[in-house]
Amino acid sequence: MYHQIEIMSKPLIVVTGKNGQLGWEIQQLVADYAEAFEFMFTGREDLDLSKPETIAPFFKNHQPDYFINCAAYTAVDKAETEQALAFTTNAESVGLIAQQCALVNAKLITISTDYVFDGNGTSPYTIHTATNPVNYYGHSKWMGEQLALNNCSQSIVIRTSWVYSVHGNNFVKTMLRLMNDRPELKVVADQIGSPTYAADLAEAILKIIVSIERGNAHYGVYQFSNTGVISWCDFAGAIGRIAGKGTKVLPIASAEYPTPAKRPSYSVMDTSDLVRDYGIELKGWEESLGRCIGKM
Repeated sequence: MYHQIEIMSKPLIVVTGKNGQLGWEIQQLVADYAEAFEFMFTGREDLDLSKPETIAPFFKNHQPDYFINCAAYTAVDKAETEQALAFTTNAESVGLIAQQCALVNAKLITISTDYVFDGNGTSPYTIHTATNPVNYYGHSKWMGEQLALNNCSQSIVIRTSWVYSVHGNNFVKTMLRLMNDRPELKVVADQIGSPTYAADLAEAILKIIVSIERGNAHYGVYQFSNTGVISWCDFAGAIGRIAGKGTKVLPIASAEYPTPAKRPSYSVMDTSDLVRDYGIELKGWEESLGRCIGKM
């Protein structure tokens, strides 16, 4: 008599935006999680969020257990004039992904931004603080949050801020490049927030998935950044100091550096819900910045 042995397949995690900072950092962690999960990383050539019609066929071919959406339209200033493209990528397609996740019983983790807030706060924004985006990029991401939560009950929205990595384009790499060429830099000092090392966020996301697999599942809006509060000017100064650059960093007001899209002046977020529900340990921004620069 033969006994049938059921071979249990590993849960499939699909990650969009493989060429972006966060998608790239998640790829660096695959080896640590390969025994428990299958991974599939997609770029625009595999799944293009500017083309919503590609989403349903993708899910028909690949039925994920977890879907981490790191893809986004992130050109903050261009979004003011490319509103349709920003909306399609950051809102409409996120809603369709959430619908498809609900159909195949997948858990959705999608990334949002501190730019959903207006920047008028003076104490860290909680997940219950009223949103009020001051630019179209923030508006499109806020719409994406709503569509994700409304279309899939197993959705986690993670707002983050001031993201940087050894990969891609970001403030840290820009400052280091400019510091190689200039004796002094002027950087805005009246915008306050908390930097986020994308490697730390990547690790947190995968720990959340492990926690869900173990039966500890919480859905809704969460917020993640490294700990500590700093201005862009002081952040630039720390980058130079840690990297051993001699460039002088001078503070200026936002009004001296006008941009098409308004930036929130205060972007600090309360991350305590994520710590409480998922036991995520948050690292200080300076420690994480040092680790990142050490890899460059």
